Amino acid sequence: MTRIIEFLIALGIVAGLFVLIGVCLPGERHITESIETNRKMTIVYDTVNSLRRFKDWNPLALRDKAVELKFSGPDAGKGARMDFSSKDSTLGQGSWEITDSEKNKRVVIAINDETRGKDKVTTFTLEPTGKNDRNVKITQDYSVNYGFDLFGRYAGLYVSRHVGDDLKLGLSRMANMLASVPNVDYAAAEAPLTDLKIVELPAENLLVVNAGNIDRNNDAIQKSIDDNMEWIKRAMDANGLVAAGPVRIVTTDFGAEKYAFDVALPVRKGSAAPAAAGDKKDGEADKAAAPAPVAAADAGELSVKIPAGNPVTYSHVAPHRAASASYTGHMAGLDLARNGLRAWATTMGNEVVDRPYESWKGGVAKAFTTDGSYDIYWAVK
Repeated sequence: MTRIIEFLIALGIVAGLFVLIGVCLPGERHITESIETNRKMTIVYDTVNSLRRFKDWNPLALRDKAVELKFSGPDAGKGARMDFSSKDSTLGQGSWEITDSEKNKRVVIAINDETRGKDKVTTFTLEPTGKNDRNVKITQDYSVNYGFDLFGRYAGLYVSRHVGDDLKLGLSRMANMLASVPNVDYAAAEAPLTDLKIVELPAENLLVVNAGNIDRNNDAIQKSIDDNMEWIKRAMDANGLVAAGPVRIVTTDFGAEKYAFDVALPVRKGSAAPAAAGDKKDGEADKAAAPAPVAAADAGELSVKIPAGNPVTYSHVAPHRAASASYTGHMAGLDLARNGLRAWATTMGNEVVDRPYESWKGGVAKAFTTDGSYDIYWAVK
């Protein structure tokens, strides 16, 4: 009996100490980690202001590669939400939701998960830094409130190790991820892209010529396009085809001295083939570039026979998704514009595939002036 009483007294002392120490422990925890990147502020802000690339940087996705992520609300900004569900008991279910954001300055995210505590919030603060403010300092704060949950307060003793390590790892992975994005500010004057969006492109029929490696000389490039358009026109005439859109240039490699590309033209069946874009006389470029009406049946694969000696090939392109933007200016600025489109698409959580191309809406001649106009496309998964 005495031993039982002694045991109960000892147990009471331990419980009392547990409560006393627990009451003295902080009811809130706050930790901060930082990292720097040389990516443009626009890229960094758009990355943290959206949850679409969450799996590419957050350690949660490393713990369970089969974790299910469900997105809702807007693509970015306040209200953008991601719910996660994992069979791993250490993760369980939860959500991240952007509750506030200030352009190029900060993003606040509310976290709901199965760990102890409430009012869990992580905030990304962005600050220009480095020489001439070329870099961006990313600071991630995390705070949690345990209230009078004594077990939670004890759990808070380890938050700097568990959550803090996650913050360090997450920021490191984010910096590596950002390094793979073309460092082009697609929202700035240096890359004047408009109407950035993801589009669903229908099936198409194309006549294509590989132009090869052309000297990066405006006259050489324009002559190559014009010559290859003549080959395409001959193939159209031989098959009773007409243009179904403006000429497009598909880029293979834009090097320091050489430019490798294909010349392509969307086509459809027709009674007679009009002069192709770039073959019109002065003042007729816009008319040449205007796409002809396309009937639903035109999306089907055509039977095309290419005359002997003609370098043109026929291609039927299946429907697909693509990142798209419009650009106005000299064709020499298209490489920067393409990289700007890729940077935007990647930042928005899309993986670009295949080669990019531009529809030269103003015709070939006008493309070699500051009045050129284009729609740029890059297929995404």
